[in-house]
Amino acid sequence: MNIDPHEYSEGFIAEDAVKLAARARGHEIGVTDTSQGTGAYLRHLAHQLKAQSVVEIGTGSGVGSLWILEGMLASGTLTSIDDEMEHTSIAKIALADADISQSRYRLITNSVMDVMTKLTDRAYDLVVFRHNPEDLSFAIAEAHRILRSGGVFVVDNFFGGGKVSDPAQRDPKTIALREAGKSVKADIDSWVTSLIPTGDGLLLATKL
Repeated sequence: MNIDPHEYSEGFIAEDAVKLAARARGHEIGVTDTSQGTGAYLRHLAHQLKAQSVVEIGTGSGVGSLWILEGMLASGTLTSIDDEMEHTSIAKIALADADISQSRYRLITNSVMDVMTKLTDRAYDLVVFRHNPEDLSFAIAEAHRILRSGGVFVVDNFFGGGKVSDPAQRDPKTIALREAGKSVKADIDSWVTSLIPTGDGLLLATKL
């Protein structure tokens, strides 16, 4: 029996028991987490960037945080923002289970927009967005401000469950994702952009 190539790539790098347990906790409360294949890709990307400072917008169950931290420099710090206390609480469990030092991460429960405006200009290597798509236009502008030159902005779950590529889909979240893609693709003076079909789609934009 042939295995679908996308399914094969998603499972190519296996998740450990800590990630699987975190994903199960997230599933119980309806969290939209990064996929297994996307997590592996984000780990690889953090490693390529030699990431010291990373912002994750949308903590979820902490699965994404675990993958990203594995790829970052051992001295690096992840700032993960979520507006749901329940998400932060289960992410803390995941990070503790993985024996991640508390000096390596900050979990912030607050409005994404409020927190992002307080982050330092040109101080971050990677920004991963996994949150309400209707905040994307704001997040793109703030990501460009806080990323160093050569830093990368990632929109996880960009396909929106397959809706973004279907012009008949016109709900606010799908429109926001579609417009975000058009915006960064067109802004060739600010970003080098690509789209890859990992997980539910990853929109990648490298700051010039």
